[in-house]
Amino acid sequence: MSDDFIMQMRPWFGQEEKDALAAYMEEDGFLTEFRRTAAFEADIAAFTGAKHCVVVNNGTISLTLAALAVGVQAGDEVIVPNYTMIATPNSVQMFGAKPVFVDVERDTLCMGIEAARAAITPRIKALMLVSANGRYPAAGIEAYEKLCSENNIILIEDSAQSLGSHYPDGTHIGRKGLVGSFSFSAPKIISTGQGGALITDDDDVAARLRRLKDFGRAGGGNDIHDSVGYNFKFTELQAVIGQEQMKKLPWRVARKREIYARYRGNLKGVNQIGFFDQNLSHTTPWFIDCVAEDRAALQDHLKAAGIGTRVMYPPINRQEAYNVPGDHPVSEWIGEKGLWLPSATQLSDGDVDRVTDAILGFYGS
Repeated sequence: MSDDFIMQMRPWFGQEEKDALAAYMEEDGFLTEFRRTAAFEADIAAFTGAKHCVVVNNGTISLTLAALAVGVQAGDEVIVPNYTMIATPNSVQMFGAKPVFVDVERDTLCMGIEAARAAITPRIKALMLVSANGRYPAAGIEAYEKLCSENNIILIEDSAQSLGSHYPDGTHIGRKGLVGSFSFSAPKIISTGQGGALITDDDDVAARLRRLKDFGRAGGGNDIHDSVGYNFKFTELQAVIGQEQMKKLPWRVARKREIYARYRGNLKGVNQIGFFDQNLSHTTPWFIDCVAEDRAALQDHLKAAGIGTRVMYPPINRQEAYNVPGDHPVSEWIGEKGLWLPSATQLSDGDVDRVTDAILGFYGS
């Protein structure tokens, strides 16, 4: 990386994005979503294998619309993991549904199957399965599909961190649920600054999503509304950037895996650092996540060495925004020890070695 200070994360936009934006601005376009947005949606659908893709203004709204499109209403309850970005529960809290927090697997940080099973009541309408850092649950996605089917619960996949990750059968993560959601915020593997995408193979769900994001219109360019909708549209500028980012995605997937493998290899045998179960033949790590002993002191040491880090998500039920009772030992453990190391795709092998050498020096390894 060019900067002396190694950031924990940074987006990567290049000359290609600049040239594409400049070319679009010569077209006298309206900037609001149109043909470029449709082409970007087609790119995502082709990459994931989904029948439909609908892009919206951000990843939180994509989850909100996913829940609304599959029939979740105010007063319903939705099972969510207690370890996730707070956007996951906020997305349903926004319209009056209630998130129900459950703990996660220690090896993958994905929702625990038995914890989910224990949370089911007649009020539960949906389950939001988060593929943490591109990982799928150790229990297997089939266990969640079966659990939802047996209890008449809708499976929604929060795949915000999982573009470029697959289940063992080759299905792209996000396609096992009735609807899957991705994010294109600045830290993601591709970015449009802000943005979200929804994929589904269900024609009716896709149609509801398109109406929900565009005021409930029967079609674009008219003011005939047969349902209530909102304004969560994309822009052509985002789509132009997104198309250029998609061209770079296969290389970024490969490079993210190389970076993760180098971290693990360099820190092999360091007992004070623990990694999670990441099958690099199927999944692409979004961030380099680990648990670290004496985390605060390690962060200070790395910062003094010109290296940025970030504390992982704390348990949501303990945050003031929710403050609900519950015993969730794995998410609490992550709140105490979880650490994201520098994770940008731009990292060189030398950058990774510099980070791991500093960690080895801190622990005296």
